[in-house]
Amino acid sequence: MDSLITAAARALAAGDPLGALKRVALRDDAPALALRGIAMAQLGDLVRAKALLKSAARAFGPKEAVARARCVVAEAEIALVSRDLGWPAKALDAARATLEKHGDRINAAHARNLEVRRLLLIGRLDEAERTLAGFDPAPLPPASRVAHELAVAGVAMRRLQTKAARAALARAEHAARDAHIPALTAEVESASLVMNTPAARLIARGEERPLLLDDVEALLASGALVVDACRNVVRVAGTVVSLATRPVLFALARALGEAWPADVPRSTLVARAFGGKHADESHRARLRVEAGRLRVELRSLADVSATKRGFALKPRCARDLAVLAPPVDEQHAAVLAFLADGESWSSSALAIALGASPRTVQRALEQLAAAGKVQFYGRGRARRWMTPPVPGFPTILLLPGPLPGD
Repeated sequence: MDSLITAAARALAAGDPLGALKRVALRDDAPALALRGIAMAQLGDLVRAKALLKSAARAFGPKEAVARARCVVAEAEIALVSRDLGWPAKALDAARATLEKHGDRINAAHARNLEVRRLLLIGRLDEAERTLAGFDPAPLPPASRVAHELAVAGVAMRRLQTKAARAALARAEHAARDAHIPALTAEVESASLVMNTPAARLIARGEERPLLLDDVEALLASGALVVDACRNVVRVAGTVVSLATRPVLFALARALGEAWPADVPRSTLVARAFGGKHADESHRARLRVEAGRLRVELRSLADVSATKRGFALKPRCARDLAVLAPPVDEQHAAVLAFLADGESWSSSALAIALGASPRTVQRALEQLAAAGKVQFYGRGRARRWMTPPVPGFPTILLLPGPLPGD
């Protein structure tokens, strides 16, 4: 490899894309195209970067499998940053296998971290953990160790394993200092903010207060009966009853949980569950039916009993009851939570991440746009949606994946 290519590669590794471009900006050979593509990606011109990397992959000869694999990894990173979740994940897996086969441990580790980040976005925590399992980052250079530890922290946060998350973030911070790359330091600081930002609200005995991730972990381990409005489940210890596909039943459970230990008037329950302004006889009859269904669903955790003015929820074994709610109640909270990361998303990528139909997501985006809460640019398939980060808005941490025991 000639000296200019080597110097450009070192500049990119040190986080200096302009220094790299000064050395290869006028060259069109395959290595220069690849380095120019990575430099443009670091500068934020993702469209140009993607085109350059595709050209580089085509320009490398059939015997240059490692170079082509590196281009695939760089394309995968661009796809992840631009939230192109439909990008073929199998291509990244094949590239990682090629890099491992040829002993390129650093780029193989980078490919592994990209796989994990994508899996975290779409809530596939078990697969993310398996991808990371047994991998030792110690021999990697500092910049690669940062990426690995951030991936480990991301899994731990979503599992509500806050001690493990803090340990991984501390290791990432130490590696970022060793790397002397300001962008990496900023990324670690941004990830660490999550640990000190309210992740949910606790509603209990007529009062509410914000909870950090540590508090959420402690609540779920406390043995209290928890009506979890972040995932639409009711849980105590290791027993979980999902009402995610039963919105009426969960609305009743949440209303009863928020009022506990008091009961809730029938008129209030009708309004919360059915949207009715007045509880007529038909509403009362329907309420009795739905309350009976909720009683059956929660029979192992709590009893739903009728009172003179309505219904009450009574835990069977737990001594306490609380409602765990998102920091901000919003009709399309899950969509806004993903957009709050500051990246631009296509509606199809949001559908993949949320596990919802594209049309459902599109309707949600249109309603949010009409309310002035999101904005878009582009047309057709090129349309992207985004919103400025909202202080205090729920992160995606409590949205995409199950907790232990789910």
